[in-house]
Amino acid sequence: MFCILYTACPAAHAQKSPTAQAMEEQGLVDVRSVDSTIQVSLMYARADNFTGQILYADLREAYLHPKAAQALAKAQRILQTSHPELSLKVYDAARPMHIQQKMWDMVAGTSKNIYVSNPKNGGGLHNYGMAVDVTLCDAKGDTLPMGTHIDYLGKRAHIDTETDMVRRGRLSRQEQKNRQLLRSVMREAGFKPLRTEWWHFNFITRAQAKAHYTPIP
Repeated sequence: MFCILYTACPAAHAQKSPTAQAMEEQGLVDVRSVDSTIQVSLMYARADNFTGQILYADLREAYLHPKAAQALAKAQRILQTSHPELSLKVYDAARPMHIQQKMWDMVAGTSKNIYVSNPKNGGGLHNYGMAVDVTLCDAKGDTLPMGTHIDYLGKRAHIDTETDMVRRGRLSRQEQKNRQLLRSVMREAGFKPLRTEWWHFNFITRAQAKAHYTPIP
């Protein structure tokens, strides 16, 4: 079970959506309550994602397990020490398993299913609040060029083909450098990148999550 480390005041809790309240009841924390300088723009609260649907009808905050939230705040401090003009921008964080099922249903039986964790296999680390989808943005909130948009399901998003993508002109050197900066600060804070998605970072392993934590229903 999650350990509740943060308690919202009753007035603030009353203003939260049902999904947000459910997240907090499981011990998850709003990342901006840990570091208000982190920017948030949940891609599944909009229709411009790979499903073409709004999946988060009432969620606008990014929630994580407290340990992952503290690590994300550390990554923000590391980034702003070397690049004070930049900020992390979160596009997805903790994800309920019923939302994961909707995403899986969109790719099941297709070549894109490698990009979405199957709920029948326990889902992924988003479903434990232990993974975050994040990019870099400037002071205005405009995202830095990364070669693809977040949620791009294809090889141009893979981090192990970046050098070849630059050589072939499918990724600019600046886009690669932006990705490398993001990976550098996230790794220093304790996160591990995902090979197939430049924006996705895990805080623990899937085995650790299944052994010690409860997924979000």
